[in-house]
Amino acid sequence: MRIPLGAIIISGALVLGGCANKGLRQIESASLGPDEFMILPSKPLTAPKDYEVLPAPTPGGTNLVDQNPNADAIVALGGRASAIESTGVPSSDGTLVAQASRYGVPANTRATIAAEDAKFRNRQGRLSSIKLFPVDRYSQAYRKQILDPYAESRRFRGAGLPTPSSPPEQN
Repeated sequence: MRIPLGAIIISGALVLGGCANKGLRQIESASLGPDEFMILPSKPLTAPKDYEVLPAPTPGGTNLVDQNPNADAIVALGGRASAIESTGVPSSDGTLVAQASRYGVPANTRATIAAEDAKFRNRQGRLSSIKLFPVDRYSQAYRKQILDPYAESRRFRGAGLPTPSSPPEQN
């Protein structure tokens, strides 16, 4: 029995396509479990100096043994933890935040982005996961947002702005 050449080529392409290593470019999580980076261990418990003089409980307030990574990082880098305002923005960055949010900040940004991402994935179709060749999903999802660094460098230099040197273009 003779197998047609086309069937051999297609089956070979399917076998080789299954050997793809997507690595860090894989957008979807392969795990259904919790995100281990979202779990913060608590600080060690400490006993108060005087049990007769305890602060009043504050419902909804923070616990003394809860982690505060932003404040801990500021202290570790030589800053003051008191510099963080209630918004989580250091007082020295207030002008920058005000300038960046001068046109308003929508409250539902994360929900909007999640809906747009779900719409993109639904637009791909059910058979989009069957590929003869490996596809970089990361580049596919963000191909319209990619900047050409050499074109941007030429544009900035043309405007008279100082730019750092860059390696020559690869053709």
